Amino acid sequence: MTLRVLDTAAIEQAATPKLVLDTVRGALIAHSEGGTNVPPPLHLDFPEADGDCHVKAGWITGAADFTVKIATGFYGNPGLGLPSNHGLVCVVSARTGQVRAILDDRGLLTARRTAAAGALVTHAMARPDARTLGVFGAGEQARLQASWLAMLRPLDMVLIHGRDPYKANALCDELNADGLPARPASAREAAGADMIVTTTPAAAPVLDAAQVRAGAHLTGIGTDMPHKNELPPALFRRAWLIATDDHAQCLEHGDFGHAVRAGAVAQDDDITAGLLLKTPLDRPDTAITVADLTGVGALDAALASAVLDRL
Repeated sequence: MTLRVLDTAAIEQAATPKLVLDTVRGALIAHSEGGTNVPPPLHLDFPEADGDCHVKAGWITGAADFTVKIATGFYGNPGLGLPSNHGLVCVVSARTGQVRAILDDRGLLTARRTAAAGALVTHAMARPDARTLGVFGAGEQARLQASWLAMLRPLDMVLIHGRDPYKANALCDELNADGLPARPASAREAAGADMIVTTTPAAAPVLDAAQVRAGAHLTGIGTDMPHKNELPPALFRRAWLIATDDHAQCLEHGDFGHAVRAGAVAQDDDITAGLLLKTPLDRPDTAITVADLTGVGALDAALASAVLDRL
């Protein structure tokens, strides 16, 4: 078998929003139904470089391939003129164990599958009439969460709260140029939106649970390692419904686990997010709903295979 090495340009062309959204939706549903094989992720911290790395693997039951993915986040890189995120995906035959391809995507597929998962789950769990989005963070994933959610529902305004005012303003300019109304906002303003997405590598909660309005939905996508924490335990205590992309992984690596250890909720107070993509949610208008997404290896496997098949 000839090993293929695919570069970012080819992968980007193949990984269209429709392909990614359809593939991630199917993989989340399969995972919620027990149709996947996903081991616990491996993670490494590099505090002296403000960096981290995680290795995730996964297989969709019956699929021809499985994948092993390396994804890094080094958050001081923009100051060096480098992107914060990098990585690659190794696609391996589930029948022979031979490596079929290396997808040298430099983190592209991780970014897009994260955007798709966040957008799909936020859309499924938010009120049908929710039109304002508060985003915590001003990096690549903040942009993607706003633009990909806008593919699924109309947005009247995107409120960007970032630590760096320059980056927040720049992101708003970019979103406005793409036809998506956006403006910088305080943490209180962003926490008061109909829908809220957190996209940071924070080690402490980025918002005040008391500032979240009745009827709001929140999706946390930045907490993917035990030392990270974006959503406060008090928010989970207020929630009418909590969804996780993977129960065990979110207990170990996610904000849901922080809330459980703080005694805010019980460890069985969540449901699997993929179930909500299959069956529409009947939510009270005043309910607060929360999704904790830590990134599931089965999604990487499904997306890498879909891109490889297209190429």
